[in-house]
Amino acid sequence: MVAASEGGKGGKYVVILGPKWRLHYYAHLDEITTKPFTLVSHDTVIGTVGNTGNAATTPAHLHYSIATLVPYPWRIDDAPVGWQKMFYLNPIEYLDK
Repeated sequence: MVAASEGGKGGKYVVILGPKWRLHYYAHLDEITTKPFTLVSHDTVIGTVGNTGNAATTPAHLHYSIATLVPYPWRIDDAPVGWQKMFYLNPIEYLDK
């Protein structure tokens, strides 16, 4: 695991460095049960689902994303933040493999 913290829009969050230098981001956690720079595996409990950060008035849920440290420039488009798309991967496509 790379980072675990709380604050900002994501509330309590965890970032895990996975295979192929991909960052897995878990936000709005109620409790973080791991520590930075700890090795985790697919069955490690890293936290519990919550509604921290800007989700304080919503039911408990999880925001999950996958980012790549190696940019994919062909993913850029004309959207207002289209340049950021080169760093974010569709979790469904990635996890279905």
